[in-house]
Amino acid sequence: MDWPIAEVARMSGVTARTLRHYDQIGLLPPARIGANGHRYYGERQLLLLQQILVLRALGLGLEDIGRVLAEQVDEVEALRGHHRRLLAERDRLDTLAATVSRTIAELEQSRKDDTPMTINRPENLFEGVQPDQYQDSLRDFPAHAERVARHVAGMSPQDIEAGQRERTAQMIRLAELLAAGHPADSEPVQSEIDAQYRALTALRPVSAEEHRAMGRACVDNPAWRAAYEAVAPGLAAFQRDAVEAYAAERLT
Repeated sequence: MDWPIAEVARMSGVTARTLRHYDQIGLLPPARIGANGHRYYGERQLLLLQQILVLRALGLGLEDIGRVLAEQVDEVEALRGHHRRLLAERDRLDTLAATVSRTIAELEQSRKDDTPMTINRPENLFEGVQPDQYQDSLRDFPAHAERVARHVAGMSPQDIEAGQRERTAQMIRLAELLAAGHPADSEPVQSEIDAQYRALTALRPVSAEEHRAMGRACVDNPAWRAAYEAVAPGLAAFQRDAVEAYAAERLT
């Protein structure tokens, strides 16, 4: 049985435009093209699409996915490998969610008691967070990834930890503003986004459109979305909308 592209888009949640792009780059050609010019997909193509989406969820870029698919021989064995990686990623996200939840509870308690937060074991802040994961997630922004890589190469382990700590703190502050009902374009939220943008441009110039693309990646990039959603449901979209508002108001 063959399914038209519109039906495959409906079943998978992938847009028809993305499916056509996958065809154009040779990643997922359809089973056939009808006399009307429409693409049709068979069971083999649906299984291949499943693998593509799994690998995307694991944070791989399309070029890397193409290499993985080209190298694999046995579909069942390939799926077993994907399954192992998904289980490992699930465990990492569970650990990350517990880490952030613990940090939020400690921050709330310190504010309730009106006392500074005491970190008895600073390393606990970074359970489930690995510096190279942030670097890997920048693969869609190669110019920025290269500059970040050079910057990180010159950092001490203490500086890298401090950067991870600040990224976690940024996400928590945004989650608190979201929970308090602040709109994405409100001043407190935009102040946080301004600090993020200044940190980006301290490394290299970042255009309004590139900043918008990074904001959209908070939802579209599986690794980024998972990290934000581990902190608070809806936070990825909140970050994206806040960046869009910032770019429209301050960068145009």
